[in-house]
Amino acid sequence: MSLVNDKLRSLLLLSIFLGTTLAVVPVFETNVSGQTTRKPRPARKTQKQTRPPQTTRAPNALTTGTSSNASTASTAQQVRVPQLTPPPQATPTPSQKTPMPQQTPRPVVPPFAEPGPPQPINDDEDEVIRVTSNLVVVPVSVTNERGEPVQGLKATDFRLEEEGRVQEIAQTSDAEQVPLDIAILFDVSSSISQRFEFEQQAAARFLKQVLKPIDRAAVFAIESKPRLAQQLASAEIASAKLLEIPAPTKSTPTAFYDATVAAARYLAQNAPGRHRRVIIVISDGDDNFSERVKEGEVEDARALNRGEKLPTGALARQTATHRKALLEVQREVQRADAVFYSINPSGGGLKFNARGTRAQAGLQQLAETTGGTSFTPEQLEELESIFRRIAAELRAQYLLQYYSNSAAPNGKFLNIKVRTPTRPDAHVRARQGYYVKK
Repeated sequence: MSLVNDKLRSLLLLSIFLGTTLAVVPVFETNVSGQTTRKPRPARKTQKQTRPPQTTRAPNALTTGTSSNASTASTAQQVRVPQLTPPPQATPTPSQKTPMPQQTPRPVVPPFAEPGPPQPINDDEDEVIRVTSNLVVVPVSVTNERGEPVQGLKATDFRLEEEGRVQEIAQTSDAEQVPLDIAILFDVSSSISQRFEFEQQAAARFLKQVLKPIDRAAVFAIESKPRLAQQLASAEIASAKLLEIPAPTKSTPTAFYDATVAAARYLAQNAPGRHRRVIIVISDGDDNFSERVKEGEVEDARALNRGEKLPTGALARQTATHRKALLEVQREVQRADAVFYSINPSGGGLKFNARGTRAQAGLQQLAETTGGTSFTPEQLEELESIFRRIAAELRAQYLLQYYSNSAAPNGKFLNIKVRTPTRPDAHVRARQGYYVKK
C-alpha cells in the first residue's frame, strides 16, 4: 500500500514540475493481498473536441476519496491532478482607481503639411489712423496780384495746418473732375428793383457758362421769406427758372439771413459729400425781416414811421443783433462745407450808408471764412466780368485732401490755415475751418 502511494506522489510531483496538462490519471485498485491491478478506462468518444486556442482551465481541487467498510474485503482511493495556470492578476477595486489627468487634445496637423512662412506683423500705426480718421477736403483758390488764377501747383507747394499742427496732404485733386453744386440766391426785394432785369440776365448767363453736364444749380428767391424757386438741376433748367422770377412790384422786405441758411441746409442735405458746394448771392445783404432780427427791425421801423427818434443805443443794439445773426449764418454755411460768394449791386453808394456798410461787412465776413470772395462793382456793367472771374476761379480751384487724426468730438469746429511757401506772392483763399463730422 505504501508503495502505491509513493508512486502516486511521485507522479504528482513529476506532473507539477513538467507542467503537464493531465486532467485525470488512471485509478488503481489495491486488494488485500497487496497486488495492484489497473482498472480499465471508459471508452472515449470518437468525436474530436477542439479546444479554443490559449484557453486556460480553471483549477480543479485535489480530491482524495477513501471507502472502508468492515463487511467488505477491498478499499478504493482516487486522486485528481489539477491543471496549472498562471495566478490571476489582481484587479484594483473602483475605490482604488486613480483618475487620469485630462489632457488638452492637440490640433490635428494634416499629414505632410509644411509650416508656411511667418506672417508679417503690421506695426504701421499710420495705416490704422488713416482708416479711422476723418477725410477733409479743402477747396483752395490761388490768384496772383491781378486776381488771375495761379495754376500748376502741386501738393508740395502747399502748407496746411489744423489747429496749428502741420497736416500731410494726401492728394491734390483737379477741380474740373469734381462735380459742382451751386445755390444761387437772387434778391427780389424792392431795394434792387431798378437793376433787376440786368442782374437776372447776367446770372442766367453765368450758370450756362460755368456749369458742365455733371454740375447742377438751385435757385432761391430772397423775399420776406426764403423761397426755393428751382431745385438742383442742369444749367438749362436752372437758368430758365431764374429768368421766370418776376420783378418786385411793391415794397418787399429782405430776409437775407434766413435765405442763406435755407440754401446752406439745402446743399448739405441734397448735394453729395464729395461734390463742391457753392453759394452765390446777388444782394446788398441788408436784412430787415429774418426771424433773427425781425423783432427789433420792425419795432424801429414803426418808430421811424411815427416820426419818433430812435432811443439812445438803438444802433448799438441793432449792430449786436445782426452780429449774432451773422455768426449763426456763418456756422450754417461752414457746416455745409460751402464756399460763399457775394455780388453787391449797390455799388459805391453803400460807403455813405451805415446800414449798407454794415451789411457789406457781413457779406465780406461770410466770404472770407469760407474761402470765397465778395464783390462790390462800381458800375453795373462790371457784373459780367465778375461772373467770368468767379467761373474761372471755380475751374482753377485746388482740392486739398488730408486725413485729420484729431480726437475732437463731433460738432467741434477746428481751425485750418493754408499757405503757399513756394509762392509767397500769391494770394490764397480757403475756408478757415470745418466742423468735425463723426
